Amino acid sequence: MRPFLWFAAVYLVVSAATFLAYAADKSAARRHARRTPESTLHLLALAGGWPGALVAQQLLRHKTAKLRFRIMFWATVLLNALGFGALCFALTR
Repeated sequence: MRPFLWFAAVYLVVSAATFLAYAADKSAARRHARRTPESTLHLLALAGGWPGALVAQQLLRHKTAKLRFRIMFWATVLLNALGFGALCFALTR
């Protein structure tokens, strides 16, 4: 599989898993049940699931009020983009 298709597949799968993690956390919050740790949500975003996290935040209106969480989320997006760029650069050399 070409590297671009491999990256796209990984981002798609991890984004779907991240969306589901946000949905499960939102559901747990509504039921006052055990929540998904924020660190887990951030690790999923950092691993490439940030597009799914962003969609979940908007569609589910979840994790949008806490400024500290949003700052950390955008830091994971930046780190992911930098890592992706570095990896692409290394593969083209």
